[in-house]
Amino acid sequence: MTPSPTLALRRLALALLAGGVASAAMAAEEKPLWEAGMGVATVSFPAYRGSDQRQAFVLPTPYFVYRGQFLKADKDGVRAELLDADRVKVTLSGALSPPAYSRDIHVREGMPDLRANFEVGPQLNLTLWQSDNQRQELKLLLPLRAAFTLERSPKSIGWVFHPKANVDFGGIPGLSGWNAGMQLGPLFGDSKQHQYFYGVDAANATLNRPAYQAKGGFAGMQYVLGVSKRYDKTWVGAFLRYDSLRGAAFADSPLVRTRNYVAGGIAVSWILGESAERVLVDD
Repeated sequence: MTPSPTLALRRLALALLAGGVASAAMAAEEKPLWEAGMGVATVSFPAYRGSDQRQAFVLPTPYFVYRGQFLKADKDGVRAELLDADRVKVTLSGALSPPAYSRDIHVREGMPDLRANFEVGPQLNLTLWQSDNQRQELKLLLPLRAAFTLERSPKSIGWVFHPKANVDFGGIPGLSGWNAGMQLGPLFGDSKQHQYFYGVDAANATLNRPAYQAKGGFAGMQYVLGVSKRYDKTWVGAFLRYDSLRGAAFADSPLVRTRNYVAGGIAVSWILGESAERVLVDD
């Protein structure tokens, strides 16, 4: 249920726990059909939402932008646009989360590992407000995704719904060329999703880890702040994310060790090539 921090950084760039918030809409202009490059990112995040153990990585971050009419990979992630109107878009989008190994997480010792997992499903994007120059905008994003483990025989691990407000600022006053953005909203999951991350079967129960059956429903709040800047052939970006699990349906699970935490990361990417073909875009 936690998008990979790498994806969060890529959504800032192309835009994979911990969350596409740092780019601004621009007036229509011609840009390459595709751009590709390579970068590096450093991220810090919990093993899973509610874990009191953190992981920090330095990771390679491929940079890829594709501005096709149907398939797109940009500041809003990799997606297929099913409907594109002035104020309403319907896309097919996804998310990816890394594995968490129980041997490295004290509270999960002896339990099955949390597999890498992916989410896929439709997302409704509603533009609620946009400035005259299209450099600032407010959107409501409504993704509904089915989640599956990433393995040879993928297993369903429920559904996730994450409605959120998205605010883009096309330029930070006093900081030429820097863009900023914010996202905030609640998360919801069904009982199968919550049981996968927070349930404890009788076979894995101990004196300090009693059996627990997770319920579906509210899964806490998430707030993300991102900044980025595109130079000629270089992109830099950073994000900071705050999660609160207060009031979550699974907040009393013995696997929830903290109800508040911060994740973040920074990345640099170098654009190494682009297509000769140009397309008219407004991103």
